[in-house]
Parts: sequence; structure tokens; C-alpha cells
Amino acid sequence: MRLLDIKTAAWEWDDIVLRLPGPHILQSFEWGQNKIQNGWTPLHYIWEEGGEIRAAALILSRQMRLGPRLEVLYCPKGPVMEWRNPRLAGQVLDDLQTLAAQRRAVFLKIDPDVELGRGVPGSADAVENEAGRQFKLDLERRGWMFSNDQIQFRNTVMINLQREEAEILAAMKQKTRYNIRLAEKKGVRVRRAEESELPLLYAMYAATAVRDDFVIRHEGYYLKLWGDFMRAGLAVPLIAEADGQALAGLILFHFGGISRYMFGMSLEKGRELMPNYLLQWEAIRTSKALGCREYDMWGAPDVFDESDTLWGVYRFKEGFNGVTLRHLGAWDYTSRPTLYRLYTRALPNLLNLMRARGKAETRKRMAL
Repeated sequence: MRLLDIKTAAWEWDDIVLRLPGPHILQSFEWGQNKIQNGWTPLHYIWEEGGEIRAAALILSRQMRLGPRLEVLYCPKGPVMEWRNPRLAGQVLDDLQTLAAQRRAVFLKIDPDVELGRGVPGSADAVENEAGRQFKLDLERRGWMFSNDQIQFRNTVMINLQREEAEILAAMKQKTRYNIRLAEKKGVRVRRAEESELPLLYAMYAATAVRDDFVIRHEGYYLKLWGDFMRAGLAVPLIAEADGQALAGLILFHFGGISRYMFGMSLEKGRELMPNYLLQWEAIRTSKALGCREYDMWGAPDVFDESDTLWGVYRFKEGFNGVTLRHLGAWDYTSRPTLYRLYTRALPNLLNLMRARGKAETRKRMAL
């Protein structure tokens, strides 16, 4: 099996990824290109055997200027491959470790959606995944380390769309169905937004970030990201409104038969009209119309109790009666352990500083 560094066009790379098991939108060509505006360089690798592509990886490279120039590597939600094949998985990990060492990277981070289990741990419907457990053990044997910097959500809630709409709706909790009907009764309507309305969605997103105390990037980043994916036919923006007033919105990304609720926004005004419930229901219906098999509600707690910051959002998502998936999370490999320890010790303070600045900048922009 050969590891190849390739130069590729958007349609070629996306076609490669879509032909492999478990293609993820964060491994798409478009995602890598959008990361350029944040200082990342997209690299494209494939594993080929007998003329057949067996695995692929979009790897993002960034030069960190912390004194000497240092490189970090990140493969978001990848590599894309059949992880349950031990021989293939072993070869891919061997090559990733060699790549990190050859480039003298501080570390290489991966966070593939390798499933460790389903359901809330300790609950009656919890099921563990033995193949995922074995892969985790192999990472540990190889010296990979569970990362303190989990960039993507580790766990999520997935809704099966290969059912009739009436069946999906009937499976939801009674309160969720009630709130969907209430929103409709109160005059809330959900529609597709135009690209020209992306600044409105960003304004709501910024208001959400200030209210819920999380960090977002500047407006230009999101307008380019959302717009590029819309023009590529991979994203649909939805707006919930009442009496002509926008109340909430989301950007629905879709790739490889899975749609994902990756960005959501809402205003304090009109929350009693329950627009977010109807918005999620319309996202589900839109996903089915797009031919998607599953709807990823994008994010579930790491710890399944009230101590986790995602607990309140998770309780909302639970009402839609999806399946809670527990994944492997992000793991780091380094051939430079001393430098890695120094970097990971400094990183929390750096991230806290960047988050504080980001929040302050968002509040300032909202005040203008």
C-alpha cells in the first residue's frame, strides 16, 4: 500500500472521499480551502493499493510562531477509511506517524468518528462498540495521547431519516411535538434564506455568542464559509420568522448522505414562540428532501450530567429522540515529546487569552 501526496481539484477530491466509508464534510475540499483564511494549509493524501484508493486524509498544516517556527498538523474527522479493518488501520497509522516525524511536527491530531458506543453510559439502552475499543487500545499502544484540545464535538445525536416524516415526528417526545405545533400555531414559519441574507444570520449568531458566552470568528470568515458551501451545493441556510421578523436560523451542511446542524443562531426576542423546535423539524424535513440518510444534531456532552456545559442543549436535542453516539475524540501523536509537553502546557493560557479577546471583540461589534 502506498501513501501519496496529491494535488487535486475540488470535484476530484470530493469524489475520492465520497467513495470511501464514512465520508465527513470536514474532509471535503471546500473545508480545507476555507481554512486557508485562518492560516492553515490544506494537504491531501491518499492510500492506494492495487490501483484502488483505500483511504484518504485532508490534513491541515499550520506554522506556529512561538519563538522558532513550529508546525502542527490536524486531520479533522479523518482520515476517511474503513476503521474496522485492522490491517488497513494499522498501515494508515504507521504512515501518519512517519509523516509527523518526517515533517518534525509538534504533533499530528486526528479525531475520526470511530464509534465507542451508543446511548448514555449506564442507561438501559447503552451499547459498547468492541471494534472501537480495540482501535482505541491500538492508539494507546502506539503512543498516541488523548488530546486536551478537543477541537470538534466528541459525541453527537444522530436521527435516522430513512423513515416517513410521520414516523419521525411520532417518535419524538410529547413536549417536543407540542412545541413544534405551538410554533406553527403562533405564526412561526421556516424558509430557506438567500446568500444575501447571510449577514443577518451572522448578526443573530453573534447575538447568540454574546448571550451564551462562546467564541466566534469575525463576520468575513463565516460569510465566506457559508457562501462557498452554498455555491458548492453543500449547505442550506434556514430562517425561522414570525410577522416578518427573523427569530432564529441555522446552516444545514450536507455531504455523503448525512446532513449536519453545524451552526445555529437565535434571538432572545420571540423565544416564547418556540422557533427553534420548528426550525429543527424543518431541518429534518429539508434533509430528507435532499436525500440524506441521517441528520447529525452536532454535539452532545462529554460527561452526561448537569456539570457539562452542553447539558442544557443536549436536553433539547433529546426531545427529537435521536441516537446518542459516543466517539473516540481527538488523539495526538508526536515524535518530539519534550516540545509537545511545552506546547500543551502553554496552549491553555494562549487559548484563554484568545477566547477572551474574541468575546470582547464580538461584544464590541454588537454594540456598534
